[in-house]
Amino acid sequence: MIDTTEAAPAPLRVLFEDEALAVIDKPAGLMVHDSALARGETDFAADRLREQFGRPIFLVHRLDRATSGCLLLAFDRDTASALGKVLMSHEVEKTYWAVCRGWPEAEFTIDHALDGGPGKPVKKPAVTQFCTLSTCELAWPSAGFETSRYAWLEARPLTGRFRQIRRHLKHVSHHLIGDTSHGDGRHNRAFRMQGIHRMLLHARRLAFVHPHRGDAVEVEAPVDAEFARALALFDVAADATPSID
Repeated sequence: MIDTTEAAPAPLRVLFEDEALAVIDKPAGLMVHDSALARGETDFAADRLREQFGRPIFLVHRLDRATSGCLLLAFDRDTASALGKVLMSHEVEKTYWAVCRGWPEAEFTIDHALDGGPGKPVKKPAVTQFCTLSTCELAWPSAGFETSRYAWLEARPLTGRFRQIRRHLKHVSHHLIGDTSHGDGRHNRAFRMQGIHRMLLHARRLAFVHPHRGDAVEVEAPVDAEFARALALFDVAADATPSID
């Protein structure tokens, strides 16, 4: 008899945990919570985490479905409220890794207002700092050129708008690789030919002051196999961590 029982999903990797809060390594492709964008999806990180920890959880921030990496949560409302205030005051350092088309400047800032997404047309200030960690030129023909240029970026969003990093990169024509909504389909296809099917945006690091103990908490999330394959194109070790001063 064939066993049709659906296997339980593997536990999500815990990067940091104490009695008040935790930082989880969210895999690419997993939605954080149910929303209007879910479109029939039934598997959410929030539901998995409630079962995994066996207690209520309160999400402090969000990550897009296609984005991997550090996800911060609290185990009680008071901690969630305290972390939310720290987040709103920009005292949480959020660092992302991204791969984009083209060779941008070594350091640049995009200050470009963004709306809040579907049903939220009002634009609000949005600022992201970028640093180019490495560049490569590959023998992939593109748009009349014999080669294609790409950059590995570190991004630090100073505000928290809907798909901010993705939309800011589109604004300056350095489209995020693998982004099917705001990216460049030609370059996305080139990476899929290399076995890289995910969007190349990763929440690499979170740093903040613990709301109860007052000590510094710093957490880093390793990249997955597909993101590591993309970084190998730059001939730089995936655990290298250059950063904006």
